[in-house]
Amino acid sequence: MRPTVLLVEDELACGTTLAVALETENAPALEHTATAEQALAILGARSIAVLITDIDLPSMDGLELIRRVRAEPRLRAMPIIVTSAATDPAIPDRALRLGANAFFSKPYSPLAIRHKIEELLGDA
Repeated sequence: MRPTVLLVEDELACGTTLAVALETENAPALEHTATAEQALAILGARSIAVLITDIDLPSMDGLELIRRVRAEPRLRAMPIIVTSAATDPAIPDRALRLGANAFFSKPYSPLAIRHKIEELLGDA
């Protein structure tokens, strides 16, 4: 069974671009949701290998999502990749201090994210 990557992104174009980059043989399955609340429901219901989250999300931001994921013992070790178009230079450091494994500024290279996913899954 292929591992699943959960993408939390409210901009459809970003999700589509990443889905295309992950369309390779033996690539993980990609599941996409637009809100942190939906992501928490998915994470509670099934096994996700890697979480990719944007920072700027409706109602609950990606930083709060990271906090909540890291507070769950079952999810504590799950790799988290963060993407953001935020211009605040403190955001990458905050995300990493909260427990993110990698941070990519938008616009990012989908190929670089694919390589990071492969690296993180190889470490699992």
